[in-house]
Amino acid sequence: MVSLQTPICDFDAEAPDFQLPGVDGKTWSLQQCAGEKGLLVMFICNHCPYVKAVIDRIIRDTKELAALGVNAVAIMSNDPTDYAEDSFENMRLVSERLGFPFPYLIDETQQVAKAYGAVCTPDFFGYNADLKLQYRGRLDESKKEAADPNVRRDLFEAMKQVAESGRGPQDQIPSMGCSIKWCEEPTS
Repeated sequence: MVSLQTPICDFDAEAPDFQLPGVDGKTWSLQQCAGEKGLLVMFICNHCPYVKAVIDRIIRDTKELAALGVNAVAIMSNDPTDYAEDSFENMRLVSERLGFPFPYLIDETQQVAKAYGAVCTPDFFGYNADLKLQYRGRLDESKKEAADPNVRRDLFEAMKQVAESGRGPQDQIPSMGCSIKWCEEPTS
């Protein structure tokens, strides 16, 4: 398991569009996911200890952000071949069990993860109302274990600022997590 950090925020980069199937049986596009004040695109998976450590905080923060007009979407881009926990059926079960308040989509071709430049789980991309990138940082100081419950909520505070002003904070701390499990390229 490789631990990676996300690159710094490329302010005002446009959100790549997508059409991905969700565990709810619908196909979702970028526009369908976007909120009035912004969109949080999250690359997560079921098996990653970094995601498991904070999934309750992700759910809490996305609910609170929705009330501010910022919607969220979670995308699972891992190759589930070696990680059965990341299968589409298990995605559906986890989403139902935890009551995800956001669409949970599968990126089977991994083209969406590549278009966004996602590198790890969790990897957060916070966009403003114009779908211009304003945040590419961590949820909070949690790592493989959840940090103290009273730590600064980096992602929530940043996206609240985006909802209010359209701009994200200049200072951002990268997210850390497990590498995305890329499909093996066919050898010729």
